[in-house]
Amino acid sequence: MSIDIENFEEKSSEELEKMTNGERVLRFLAENDDRAFKPAEIAEQTTVKKNTIGTVLSRLKDRNLVRHKGTYWAITDDQERLNTFTTFRQSTKTLNDQLGEEDPEEWETHAADDYPTEKRENDK
Repeated sequence: MSIDIENFEEKSSEELEKMTNGERVLRFLAENDDRAFKPAEIAEQTTVKKNTIGTVLSRLKDRNLVRHKGTYWAITDDQERLNTFTTFRQSTKTLNDQLGEEDPEEWETHAADDYPTEKRENDK
């Protein structure tokens, strides 16, 4: 799969290899924003496994980052949505680089055991 030269110049080899399946799909669809593709074609072009491409596309659709019609998929036409997503991903990466990635198990260790299911009197 190709990438734009700006990413090629700015990212290290490790960063380029660490792209998630969702990022690979988004990058491919953004680079081909004048076309719509079937899942098998997207999987082939992005090296995402065919048995996981459906899940990846569904998650991207839930986030309004791709469009779906019939058996075809395309990048969203909402440029602001894509820009917001890109900014969020870059901010998260920068924070992870500076402060370290969060450990879900550590969060679970400190999570409350019970969550109130009813509103308390003060919350009404």
